[in-house]
Amino acid sequence: MTPAEKHASLIKSIANRLGFDFCGIAKAGFLEEEAPRLEEWLSRNYQGEMGYLANHFDKRLDPTKLVEGAKTVVSLVYNYYPETSLPESPESIKLAKYAYGEDYHFVIKDKLKDFLEILRNEIGEIEGRAFVDSAPVMERQWAQKAGLGWIGKNSLLLNKKQGSFFFLAELIIDLEVTPDTPLTKDYCGTCTACIDACPTDAIVQPSVVDGSRCISYLTIELKDAIPNEFKGKMDNWAFGCDICQDVCPWNRFSKPHQESKFKPHPDLEGFTNQDWLELTDETFRKVFKKSAVKRTKFAGLKRNVEFLRSKE
Repeated sequence: MTPAEKHASLIKSIANRLGFDFCGIAKAGFLEEEAPRLEEWLSRNYQGEMGYLANHFDKRLDPTKLVEGAKTVVSLVYNYYPETSLPESPESIKLAKYAYGEDYHFVIKDKLKDFLEILRNEIGEIEGRAFVDSAPVMERQWAQKAGLGWIGKNSLLLNKKQGSFFFLAELIIDLEVTPDTPLTKDYCGTCTACIDACPTDAIVQPSVVDGSRCISYLTIELKDAIPNEFKGKMDNWAFGCDICQDVCPWNRFSKPHQESKFKPHPDLEGFTNQDWLELTDETFRKVFKKSAVKRTKFAGLKRNVEFLRSKE
């Protein structure tokens, strides 16, 4: 076994030990095929008010600009599929499943810090950085290169064994590691379930999403008032949206996560629409103290709920 093969075996062993569901490895380098796609997407203003997506164009495409001397991108999958969805009827106000429990940024970032520490203890000094949806890293493309899945028509990474209800994270390191084989086949076939189900027509063509029309964008990223054209089309989502994942046939393979920190806050489990309408800043701070929902702030969440309740 070569040193690079030993490193690959060690990395996958550590990933398993830390509770990651899948781990894949790719050789660091410029994402040549992605450059024109990203440029086209930005030129159409599909990023909406997410101006940061147009920043650091070169870094987004080349991990060696994020970590000097980078040789390897390690992609990791961490499951967040809940055992049961929060109580919901067709009229229930809803949160995306990833926001039920504690903020994934912190939960996974802590694991990645441990990952790097274990790796350095085993191998010696290596340069590297950990990323969880926190820097200009094209995580879905790297995960595909690492053989963890393919990009679905809803633009999310799909995995044959686990669907798409998971977080992606990366380690970019200057260590030589034997890469995995990229997944080049698209297993969506002729299915258009996600495209057909999107109430705001955000999926403009297979694998291309107009972010400025996505319910997740409208409820989280958009700071101004939600445009009136989306009244009656939000399907009662107050933070994020799971529609394109809920209808995806591959998510029948989703299995409940084992992360206690992702369990909903006890008060959240019994939330009624009346609770949402009467939400106070004090309750918001209590229930969402450690949640990703804090990103939209109390005022943003109230705006969303009021928009959902307003007449068409």
